[in-house]
Amino acid sequence: MGLLITFGQFKEQIKIKETEESERKSREKKMGLEENLKSMNINEEENKNPKNPNPNTKDEEDGELEEGEIAGEEDDTTSSSLKKGIVEQPHPLEHSWTFWFDNPFAKSKQAIWGSSMRPIYTFSTIEQFWSLYNNIHHPSKLSPGADFHCFKHKIEPKWEDPVCANGGKWTVSFPKGKSDTSWLYTLLALIGEQFEYGDEICGAVVSVRGKLEKIALWTKNAANETAQMSIGKQWKELLDYNDTIGFIFHDDAKKLDRGAKNRYTV
Repeated sequence: MGLLITFGQFKEQIKIKETEESERKSREKKMGLEENLKSMNINEEENKNPKNPNPNTKDEEDGELEEGEIAGEEDDTTSSSLKKGIVEQPHPLEHSWTFWFDNPFAKSKQAIWGSSMRPIYTFSTIEQFWSLYNNIHHPSKLSPGADFHCFKHKIEPKWEDPVCANGGKWTVSFPKGKSDTSWLYTLLALIGEQFEYGDEICGAVVSVRGKLEKIALWTKNAANETAQMSIGKQWKELLDYNDTIGFIFHDDAKKLDRGAKNRYTV
């Protein structure tokens, strides 16, 4: 069973994550202060009361140890057992996803489009996603010409891929350095299965260019107008995007390049 939660809950997770991090730092600071005070008190008590030369006196006062029992062993063993017993269970996603990167510095050296594209990592749990996302460059930090993809595992972000061949894409545009939040929300919507026609989704790509950044959502069956319109409307709503967005068939893009026109708009 995959991870199925609402997009609103995903947004709330981001806020909770930031709050927990702030509280954690506050606790660590407080614990450090308490440890220092505790250490000072212990040193003060030791100066007032020298250590008992007979270490067994306390054991005798507390009661005899059972045969085979070692003083202090119970606490350590219990503590160790509790720690071993607490295992955080991963939260699996409905699908596995792969991050791909198209290196802008290698593109000019390659004759075939897409030959500079490389898979980076495939993840299948929400924990793996956050671990990756928190340690990779966001769109605003990528070099002009870079393309960063997140596609369902085993689907390559290329027109030639059999799953993508008859599909198309919705595209939203942003000024330079302004797509980070929308890229994150798009990723969360993808891996969280937020689209009514989720089976139609192939993946998404953020493209960084000189003066703007674009995010495109790739789908399987461009001719399925009902599914494409539903996806476009949901995506636009999730991003709270106000401008009109358009859907282009991959076939049109292959034949007409930049002359391809939108078949659907929202």
